[in-house]
Amino acid sequence: MACIMRLGSKSEAFHLDGQTWLCSTGLSSDVIVEVGEMSFHLHKFPLLSRSRVIENLIKDYSGGDEKKCVLQFHDLPGGAKTFLLVAKFCYGIRFELTALTIVSLRCAAEYLQMSEDHGEGNLIAQTENFLNEIFSNWTDSIKALETCEEVLPYAQELHIVSRCINSLAMKACADLSLFGWPMSGSGTAAQSPEDTVLWNGISAAVKPPPVSEDWWYEDVSVLRLSLYKRLILAVESSGIKPERIAGSLVHYAKKHLPLLGRQSSFQNWDHAASGSTVSALCDADQRNLLEEIVALIPNQSGATPINFLLRLLRTSMILHASSSCQEKLEKQIGAQLDQAALEDLLIPNMGYSVETLYDIDCVQRILDHFVLLDHEAVDSGSNYIVDEGQLMGGSHPMTPMTLVANLVDGYLAEVAPDVNLKLPKFQSLAAVIPDYARPLDDGIYRAIDIYLKAHPWLTDSEREQICRLMNCQKLSLEASTHATQNERLPLRVIVQVLFFEQLRLRTSIAGWFFVSDNLGNSQNPSGNLEIPRNNACAHVGTTQDHFLAVDDIMERVSELEKECLSMKEELEKLVKTKGGWNIFLKKFSFKSKSKSCDPKTAKSSDSKKSKPYDSNTSATASFTNGRGNHNKGESGLQVLKEN
Repeated sequence: MACIMRLGSKSEAFHLDGQTWLCSTGLSSDVIVEVGEMSFHLHKFPLLSRSRVIENLIKDYSGGDEKKCVLQFHDLPGGAKTFLLVAKFCYGIRFELTALTIVSLRCAAEYLQMSEDHGEGNLIAQTENFLNEIFSNWTDSIKALETCEEVLPYAQELHIVSRCINSLAMKACADLSLFGWPMSGSGTAAQSPEDTVLWNGISAAVKPPPVSEDWWYEDVSVLRLSLYKRLILAVESSGIKPERIAGSLVHYAKKHLPLLGRQSSFQNWDHAASGSTVSALCDADQRNLLEEIVALIPNQSGATPINFLLRLLRTSMILHASSSCQEKLEKQIGAQLDQAALEDLLIPNMGYSVETLYDIDCVQRILDHFVLLDHEAVDSGSNYIVDEGQLMGGSHPMTPMTLVANLVDGYLAEVAPDVNLKLPKFQSLAAVIPDYARPLDDGIYRAIDIYLKAHPWLTDSEREQICRLMNCQKLSLEASTHATQNERLPLRVIVQVLFFEQLRLRTSIAGWFFVSDNLGNSQNPSGNLEIPRNNACAHVGTTQDHFLAVDDIMERVSELEKECLSMKEELEKLVKTKGGWNIFLKKFSFKSKSKSCDPKTAKSSDSKKSKPYDSNTSATASFTNGRGNHNKGESGLQVLKEN
C-alpha cells in the first residue's frame, strides 16, 4: 500500500489567478515570492517563522516599497509546484505527502533551512520521518528514486539517492520466502472479493502464488541509466547471484535498445543500418547505453545467455561502439562458445570495406579466444575425463571442444557459398579446431564440398590444399560413398578414401571372424554337438542372430566391392585419356592388372601377384578363422566366401 502523510489542518486558502497564487486570508499580502514564471502573494510572518533563509532575506531587503518586498527563488528544487507545498505548510493548510513529492519537498526544505530551530515539527523533520516510511516500501522507493532525477544534485547531497538505492538493493537480494517485502504489480494489489474464500462463514485469503527471482526486473527497468547503474552495482556488492544481475540487464536492454530485438536477416540488418529505426540524434545515447550495459555484465562464464551477448555484439557494430566494448563481448562469447547456436553466430559484415557477407574475422577472434581458454584449462589439469564406458561402447563424449567443432563446421558450410570468401580465410577458420575434436569429419567434408562447388576456379594444388583440412580415415560410410563419386575432389583424395574404406572393410571382416571363432570355441570347447536341454532355445536364437549378422556383413561387402570396382574402372578410363596411368599407379603402388575388388577375379588371382595397398595393409590381411590358414595376399572377401 502506498505511503501518504497529511500535513496541516486548515482548509484550502490558495487560489490561482493566471500566473499568480493568492492567499485568501482577509489580509493584504506584504511579500511577493517569484519562482520561475509563477508568483506568490503571501505574508511575511508565516514564512519567516519557518524558514531561516526567508527570514534573512526579509531583514536584508532594501526595496523602494517598505510594506511589500519581492523575493526570488528561481533555483528552488522542485520549482513552483514544490514551493506551493512549502507555502501551504507554513500557513498550516492541509495537503498530502506522497512518494512522488517527498524528495523535492525534502530538498526544498533543506534549501530554505526549515529546521527545528525555526519551529517544532518543521518541514525537514516531517519529510525525514516520511522518507523512512518510504524506504520500507518497494514500490514507493522506486517512485521516490525516479523523482531524484529532477533534483539530483540536492538529492545526492542529502544522501537520499544512496539511501533509496541501498533499500532497494537489500530487498532485491532478500529471500522472499523469509521476508514479505511489498512488491509492485499483482502481488501488492489489495485482494479483491474473488481472491477470498468462505469456510464456515469465515473469510480466508487465498495463498498468493510463489514469486520468481525475476520479480524486480520490470520495476527497476523504469529508472534512468545513471540510477539503474548505481542500483545494479549496489545489488552486485550485496552478493546476489550473477545470473540474476544478468537477467536484469537483459530485461533492461531489451526495453531500451530497440535494435537489440532485430533478427539477423540482411533485409532487417540493412534497414537498421540505414538509421531509419533509430535516428541519428539518439545514436550517441544508444551507444552510451549499450557500452554501460556491457560494462555491467558479470564476468563469470555462463552467467549471461550467449544469444544475448551475440545480439549485443551485433548492435554494437551498428552503433559503432568502442573497440574495448566489442572486445569484451568477443571474449565473453568465446568463453562460452560451446553454448552458441549457429543462427546467432551468423553476424552480417558491417565493416566499411565489406568483402564477405558475414563477419568472418569476428568469428575468428571469438574462436581463437575459446581455443586459448580450452588450452589453459587442459594445462591446469581441469580437462574433461572421458568415461571408460563411452570409449568401450564407441560413443564420443560431447566435450565443449567437440561442440564447438560441430558449430564451426556448420558455420563454414553456411559461409562457404560466398564467392568473395578467400581460401586462406576459410583454411584459417577451419584449422583452429584440433583433429581430436572431430569424432567424424563429415561436417568439414560437407563445408569443403560446398566451397569447391562455389569456387570452381580453384587450381588443383589449391583443391588438394583445402582437402588437407579433413581426415579421410574419419569419414562415415555415407560420406565416403559420396566422396568416391565426387568429381570436385582431387584424384589423390579419392584414392585415399578408397584405400581407407577397403582397410576398414578388411579390419571389420577380420574382427567378425575372430569373434565368431571365439564364440564357437567357448560354446563347444570339446567339439561335441551336445547342447543342454535347458539352454537349447537360447543357443538356437544366438546362432540364428549370428547367421543374420553374417548375412548383413556379406551384403555390405558385396555392395562396397562393386562400388570400388566401378570407381577403379572410371579412374582407369580417366587417366588413360589424359596419359600417365603408369606414373599414377606407381605413385600409389597400384598394378594396372590388379582386380582385387572384383569378386570373380579375387578367387582366381595368384597369391604371388601384388595386391592394392599390400604395403600398407599387411598387418590386417592375414588372420585365422579356425578352419584353415589364409595367405597375406588374399582379400577379406576371399576369406568370407571360402568359409
